[in-house]
Amino acid sequence: MTRVGNLFLWSSCLFSSLLSAQSFTIEQALSAPFSSQLTAAPTHGSFAWVTNLQGRRNLWVATKNSDSDSYSTSQLTKFTEDDGIEIGDIAWTPDAGAVVYVCGGDFEFPERPAPNPALLSGGVDQQIWMVSTRGGEPRKLAEGRAPAVSPAGDALAYLLKGQIWTISLQDSSAKPEQILHTRGSLSSLLWSPDGKALAFVSDRGDHSFIGLYIPETKTLRYLDPGTDHDGYPAWRPDSKSIAFVRIPYSKHDVLFGPKRTGLPWSIRVVDVETGKGHEIWRAKEGRGSIFHEAQGKGQLIWSGNASIVFPWEGDGWLHLYSVAVNGTEATLLTPGEFEVDSVASKRDGTSIVFSSNQNDIDRRHVWEMKGAIGRAVELTHGEGIETAPVPSSDGESVAVMRSDARVPIRPAVIRARGELQDLEPQALPAAFPSASFVLPQQVILSSADGMRIHGQLFLPKNAGDGHRHPAVVFFHGGSRRQMLLGWHPMEYYSNAYGMNQYLASLGYIVLSVNYRSGIGYGEEFREALNYGATGASEFNDVLGAGLYLGSRPDVDAAHIGVWGGSYGGYLTALALARASDMFAAGADMHGVHDWNLELGNWLPAYDPAADPEAARTAWNSSPLSSVSTWRSPVLLIQGDDDRNVQFSQTVQLAEALRKQKVSVEELVFPDEIHDFLLHRDWIAAYSASAKFFEQHLK
Repeated sequence: MTRVGNLFLWSSCLFSSLLSAQSFTIEQALSAPFSSQLTAAPTHGSFAWVTNLQGRRNLWVATKNSDSDSYSTSQLTKFTEDDGIEIGDIAWTPDAGAVVYVCGGDFEFPERPAPNPALLSGGVDQQIWMVSTRGGEPRKLAEGRAPAVSPAGDALAYLLKGQIWTISLQDSSAKPEQILHTRGSLSSLLWSPDGKALAFVSDRGDHSFIGLYIPETKTLRYLDPGTDHDGYPAWRPDSKSIAFVRIPYSKHDVLFGPKRTGLPWSIRVVDVETGKGHEIWRAKEGRGSIFHEAQGKGQLIWSGNASIVFPWEGDGWLHLYSVAVNGTEATLLTPGEFEVDSVASKRDGTSIVFSSNQNDIDRRHVWEMKGAIGRAVELTHGEGIETAPVPSSDGESVAVMRSDARVPIRPAVIRARGELQDLEPQALPAAFPSASFVLPQQVILSSADGMRIHGQLFLPKNAGDGHRHPAVVFFHGGSRRQMLLGWHPMEYYSNAYGMNQYLASLGYIVLSVNYRSGIGYGEEFREALNYGATGASEFNDVLGAGLYLGSRPDVDAAHIGVWGGSYGGYLTALALARASDMFAAGADMHGVHDWNLELGNWLPAYDPAADPEAARTAWNSSPLSSVSTWRSPVLLIQGDDDRNVQFSQTVQLAEALRKQKVSVEELVFPDEIHDFLLHRDWIAAYSASAKFFEQHLK
């Protein structure tokens, strides 16, 4: 048989193999609801959260039944369209009788115009609504965001056009009132426990203040102001003091590059009555001198009125520490080579719950610590993922977001011996193919420079048939992310996990890579030398992934593809630009292609001419600098209202590749943002990517 005949027979056999391996569609893989923003009510043991079911976002609530430990779940809003309108900023009324929420707008860049990817003729506004937990139609309260309900439940403070407004919750005919006319970008509205004062953060660019507004006297003060960045305010339970984090100003702050040391950050406490503040703790110089936050709403947790629990990387891992208000030495609460993920405290301050990857580095489980210096006890374990713990108001239970290899993230309550009771067990669609998913395997591979890199390997069900299979490498975005051995708790990467499962169902061997500069493996890994715009050292991990797959006897080394979004799009483009002989094709979703352009997106005052050497390094770390060696075909995907990565990044790369005679395909979503708001756009992007790989990796 001729070479052409052999090639045709091989291609036909592989295509038949791909079809026979497929057992579900991408629509089915992404058909399950994604839940987020789990929030505990201040009383009655209730919980609320947002569920996105194929683009239809709605608010749900679970109420504890009085005669048992079970919960009754109900849907409070009735949105029925994939319209790209988000729901967020959940806040309870003190009696748990209603939930306040925000509908519409950009929750990542709230001061920018509301995105409208569905091209709605009337546009999209950002509005605050309230709905009763007993049912009924939601009531619009005002235009704005970041609602904060007063402890008495009589008023709502919120942000609108950079200022603080308020509206009565007792008078349905009340009109919104602007209570401040002040400078700065405002955030972190926080009522005092006694309801007499409202704290907030005022960001002034190169510094920020903790502000304090007293409604009774209509007075504003800034507490313990300085030249640094003050943030993360936390009220003492007796309302007499506020603790906050002070981060020193740095003229040479680095973006997309390692930040290992700097002027040490500190914790300060200010007396509300006198306005006088004092430092209670300061990080040491060197390791841990740069502040790195944990997940959750706040970073400082009062344990009674006498001590504060906080996150710190003093030993190179993000752990919890405790410091007395009248002391200077901190006590390590969570020792070991693991990282604390999300932290919350019980309402009475008697214990702290947190998620971490202790004893299970590529998953998350939940722990509880009694008191400020108690021993942590594991509440959950096993092969699932449990994160974002939320103690109930009655202190009797803890709710979490949970997932596993087969079912996406959903709210659940921890029962005895770590058993989990889903709060919404009926939510999975009948067509959701959970039984058809493969179990990802943990792999640890060597990068090109010898660093040990974790990943998840998705093997198709026909991987052991003795044939060599095409393969695909996936790089996550961020880069401050960690992919896990199951469905991810972030929606963007939950979708990506579904895509990797879909590719495996098509017969591809899929490798998801946790490259350097990601989280979960300590400060030294996250702040890897020369990463990103300071040298692109992650390319060693790109090469390591390709070499690992190419060495496997079940992989066809001539047909390895690569895909990723955002920072993963950057690494996808870097792989194709510098190693087209290793990676045969790639799908680049809203990737960074010129670091100097991207740095200007986050630092408007960025001037490459101010530091030519750093700008040259940033350019040499960019895919566009190596475009002359790019030969592999690429699919470029992006929304043109992207606020994280400029659309011009894709425009300029497409032009450069066409000049190189490289095969370029495009999929552009008008008015779509970075993290696609429309479910149908995710389906379109992933369908196009799968088709593209079918064409080029046969």
